[in-house]
This record gives sequence, C-alpha cells and structure tokens, in this order.
Amino acid sequence: MSDVKPLRHKHHVVHHSAKPPAIPIKTLEDERQVLRDMLSDAYDPVELQPGDMLSFYLPGLQTRIVRKLRSGHYRIASELDLHGLNARDAKLQLLQFLHDAHPGQGECVRIIHGKGNRSNHKGPVIKTKINNWLRQHERILAFHSARPVDGGTGAIYVLLRR
Repeated sequence: MSDVKPLRHKHHVVHHSAKPPAIPIKTLEDERQVLRDMLSDAYDPVELQPGDMLSFYLPGLQTRIVRKLRSGHYRIASELDLHGLNARDAKLQLLQFLHDAHPGQGECVRIIHGKGNRSNHKGPVIKTKINNWLRQHERILAFHSARPVDGGTGAIYVLLRR
C-alpha cells in the first residue's frame, strides 16, 4: 500500500435515473386481508324471498331521518351495482365502495343487489348477504329497500356516517 497515490480530483458518480417509488406490498396485502375479513358470513339470520323488503335502523335514529330515507328523499351521492357477482366478489366490491364513499359527496348511497330471481331454491344470495354485511359495518346508520322507480326490492338506500 506504500506505492498507492491518492487521486488528485474528487470523482463523484452521478446517477441519472430516478429511484422507483417504494411500494408497500405487505401493507397493501394486509389491508386487502382486513377488507376480506371485516364482515362475517357465518350467520345469515333470515331467509329472504325475492320480493322481501330490507330495512335496518340503528337504535336512536330520529324518526324524521328514517321516514326521509324510506321515501327516497335523500340525494344519492353514488351507486354500486352488484348484479351478476358471486358472494365473494360482491363482498369485496361492497367493502371497497363503503371505504371509498366520501362523506363530502353526501351521506346516502344506493346499492343494487338484485332480487335474486335467478337464484336456486335457497332464495336470493347477494340480497341476503347484503342484509347481513351492512348490519355489521361501522359506517352504516340505516338502510331500506328502494322505491320501485329506483329498483324496488332489488336495491337499497344506505345512510352512511359522515
């Protein structure tokens, strides 16, 4: 090492390409798993028929708000159509929709689940699941089957927490 001479000029390596953004793959996978696990499918409390109305209100919700929702007087901020989906895909889309629903756009959304007329002898699958899942979700204040002009018993108005 005695014959090594230091360089006279300082040389710096310049990288011209930008580093790619970091993608938190594990965090994204964890978030997707939380969405999948959020609502239980273990308990379907009621067997529904295609023409049955769906209705749910948190205790203590003002009667005026319940009447307004039931009669379809809230402005619909956004809509989700679950026609033709299997239960797994419907659940994922519902959870993503409820997560993305922005309170500034309005607190009422419409979810079209279909009546289940094409379901087998067990009755409407998605309609029954929606009835169960929405009762468990923390953003739901109330829901009620839509007026005939908005889909009738194949759709629901959902009132969300802000």
